[in-house]
Amino acid sequence: MRAVHMEREAQSESPVTFRRHGALAQATLNLPRALNALNLEMIDLLSAQLEAWAEDDSVACVWIDGSGDKAFCAGGDVVALYEESASYTEATAGEVSTEFTTTFFSHEYRLDHRIHTFEKPIVVWGGGYVMGGGIGIMAGASHRIVTPSTRMAMPEVTIGLFPDVGSGWFLNRMPGRLGLFLGLTGAQFNGSDALFAGMADRMLADSDRERALEAVAGLDFTGSAKTFHQLVSDCLKDLQLPLGEQPASVLREHYDIIQQLTDFPTLPGVWHSITGYEGEDRWLQKAAKTLAGGSPMTPWVVWEQLQRARHLSLVDVFRMELALAVNLCNSGHLREGVRALLVDKDRNPQWQPARLEEVPLGEVLCCFRDPWPVHPLRDL
Repeated sequence: MRAVHMEREAQSESPVTFRRHGALAQATLNLPRALNALNLEMIDLLSAQLEAWAEDDSVACVWIDGSGDKAFCAGGDVVALYEESASYTEATAGEVSTEFTTTFFSHEYRLDHRIHTFEKPIVVWGGGYVMGGGIGIMAGASHRIVTPSTRMAMPEVTIGLFPDVGSGWFLNRMPGRLGLFLGLTGAQFNGSDALFAGMADRMLADSDRERALEAVAGLDFTGSAKTFHQLVSDCLKDLQLPLGEQPASVLREHYDIIQQLTDFPTLPGVWHSITGYEGEDRWLQKAAKTLAGGSPMTPWVVWEQLQRARHLSLVDVFRMELALAVNLCNSGHLREGVRALLVDKDRNPQWQPARLEEVPLGEVLCCFRDPWPVHPLRDL
């Protein structure tokens, strides 16, 4: 199969647009004003199209990118989650519903799992902001492209949630304890960091998106899916940015001190070590400040999440994280975090409890219990 032309498959006003370039199928997240943040409609549109492309023999490869230059995808629709989540008062009174949050997260995790297990190559162009749900889409792709503008993070500690979308899988696979540090602090990292941490495969220039898309579309896709993967890999390797033109890796530069800051057998030890950082490095100062001001519940969940996920399968990681996501949305923490950051914007969350040491262990463990009689992802 050889690319010969482009066919429009959706109207431009759709939150996800789909196009064909011969054997290459392209999906573009299309909410640039919202930095392409994922809502439920986008998740369902992309999931259905990937399912169709998986069965379409005329599709050899999938390309996923975001509209505009600022972001591939800056996260999920946290405002919608805020509106459907419980306050502390409602959580205490048991006035909670899991319907929307279960639907949102189960659909999102099904999409992420499909990308992880997709037989044909999937190329994700991760320029600009790639956070939260955007990382969920990118992490499972077979060919993950970053650029000098890439800015990645899992900043859920600031809103009382936790790093999800399979974070128990990929954070545990980063060198040393980088995954623990990033999960706790929500620290931002760049494209070179993503390469170092195993979250990306190639770095290309920001200006080379169309050139790369056309190069992949022009490949002679004959043979099997395994052959297609190698074709795409060789193509992108030829286009990658020379090492001398790539930005410095903050994670590589800070690797040793991150290992020192996280070298404690208990969460309180790690938390006090990071938040007590007294050096002059601004990146570490910001990470420490974010952790100190974030939800006291999130670090406990991240610590337990990574411990439990260490030997779990990918499917079981998603199942565990679905329970965590739904339970935390119904705990009051998410609603308070989003209120302070995005609704009232006072940046003064009143966490309950207010301190790390005050979080009951039983409350942490309850977050890992299935809130449904039958798990929504049982069939994965």
